[in-house]
Amino acid sequence: MLVPRETPLSVIHLENMLALARAGAVIVPPAPGFYARPQAIADLVDFVVARVLDQLHVPHTLVARWGDDRAPPAPGADSRPA
Repeated sequence: MLVPRETPLSVIHLENMLALARAGAVIVPPAPGFYARPQAIADLVDFVVARVLDQLHVPHTLVARWGDDRAPPAPGADSRPA
C-alpha cells in the first residue's frame, strides 16, 4: 500500500504509482472526505487513517465505513484511546 503525501504529483510520481498499481499495490491518497462534515483537524486525520486501516483489514472505531450500519463517532469526538 502506498499513501502518497506529496503534492502536486509530478509525472514521475504518477508513472511510479501506475507501475506500482500494475504490480498489485493499492494507492490510497490521503484525501479526507468533507461529506462527513469534520469539526476539527483530528476528524480529517481520523478519516484518512480509518481508510488506511480499512485497506489493512484492521478493526477500528475512528469512522464508520461507507454503508456500515454503525454510527460514526460524533464530529469532533476523540475516539482514540487515552
